[in-house]
Amino acid sequence: MKKITGNQLFVKALREEGVDVLFGYPGACTIDISDELYKQDYTRVILPRHEQALVHAADGYARSTGKVGVCLVTSGPGATNLVTGLATAYYDSVPLVCFTGQVPRNLIGNDAFQEVDIVGMTRSVVKYGVTVHDRAELGKIIKMAFHIAQTGKPGPVLIDIPKDIQTEVGPAEYPDKVEIRGYKPNESVHVGQLKRAYKLLKAAKKPLILAGGGVIISRANDKLQEFAEKMNVPVVTTIMGKGAIPTTHPLYVGNSGMHGKYASNKAVSECDVLFSIGTRFNDRITGDLNEFAPKAKIVHIDVDTASISRNVVVDVPVVSDANLALEKLIEWAEPKRTKAWMDEIEAWDKENPLEMRRDRGMTPQIIIEHINKNFGNAIYVTDVGQHQMWATQYLEIDKGSQLITSGGLGTMGFGLPAAIGAKIANPQKDVVCISGDGGLQMNIQELATSIVQGAGVIICVLNNYYLGMVRQMQQLFYGTR
Repeated sequence: MKKITGNQLFVKALREEGVDVLFGYPGACTIDISDELYKQDYTRVILPRHEQALVHAADGYARSTGKVGVCLVTSGPGATNLVTGLATAYYDSVPLVCFTGQVPRNLIGNDAFQEVDIVGMTRSVVKYGVTVHDRAELGKIIKMAFHIAQTGKPGPVLIDIPKDIQTEVGPAEYPDKVEIRGYKPNESVHVGQLKRAYKLLKAAKKPLILAGGGVIISRANDKLQEFAEKMNVPVVTTIMGKGAIPTTHPLYVGNSGMHGKYASNKAVSECDVLFSIGTRFNDRITGDLNEFAPKAKIVHIDVDTASISRNVVVDVPVVSDANLALEKLIEWAEPKRTKAWMDEIEAWDKENPLEMRRDRGMTPQIIIEHINKNFGNAIYVTDVGQHQMWATQYLEIDKGSQLITSGGLGTMGFGLPAAIGAKIANPQKDVVCISGDGGLQMNIQELATSIVQGAGVIICVLNNYYLGMVRQMQQLFYGTR
């Protein structure tokens, strides 16, 4: 039986998994892997200027393609610099496989130089994390990592590889598939439950579809649009779901929740059936749970069993991937008479439009509208703060474009590296990074990565000379202190 080193198996695994781009920063405990990567020409290695930026770049790559983003960092501080990016990906369900170097096995637990228990530290923000203790298990563990990251509800996986495992010889085989005891992500839809949900929608007088990030993650945008059109039902989105249906579509109302449109929130309050797909109902969407959709029967379709009825108790739960559920729903869909209901929503929008005054010079709305006019088929990546809210309110996202933003964790410093990752994945597309002065400075060193990699992104900085969201809270609630 042929034997190869752990490093050679690592490189072979990347090829088998179709990893064309790896975001890596070298160090003492991964130097052997880096050396092995020099000897191949399949996987392109991107060297960023900071590990936190590296994981955000892999995140932008993954969100823009639907593929797994792959990272490689060294032990100790290299590994701890991943934590924020892992949490960012975890809360937004982004598939990442992150490899960290570790000190040799005989030094683990001895407080060796650049030794940390990164698996223990990140347990609550990864789908799966493990230190490899046996060279013979390396291939199986890498296969498991890629399988877990991209199945069910996607998320980040962390594999910690001790330095001596990397150089040890062992089996050359990389498995085709893997069976994981206790891990059985849902790959079907309960037709009975879905029929109950559909009947509720069919009987509704004031139906409303609420689309979340799950629709975009499962690449079900076209199916959602087809279903909404066949049923003639209006659609509101969460911030993460923006773009699930083109924003110029006549059935699209706008974002709902704390940073949404008046008409969208009024529609949620007045609807009699809220048909939600791929959302967690977090606090930014619901506000006071006792007052959320008070007149509605609520349907909740989500791939994650744990998300259903966790925040909002629902009437019809359906555990399913958005794609599968919508495929079935399209088969049954029949048009409804919703003109009076649509007119009511339109009247609310006219009474309270999401508008900034146009007689006082340049506003964020005018800036975003200018971006809309100049870019069509683009990927828009935001940082976090006021500019993010303005972008999610005023950007037009059509079929050819996409919005990437840190929704669950709200990570400042995400925008620029994620935009670079998206540009590396989509060199033919315009990538526009909309940022604030605060967020841009958090990972501004990545301008060097952008130049070196030839990944030219367009950066629009809404510079207000402070952290706008924080300043707003100080002005409203803290006597401007």
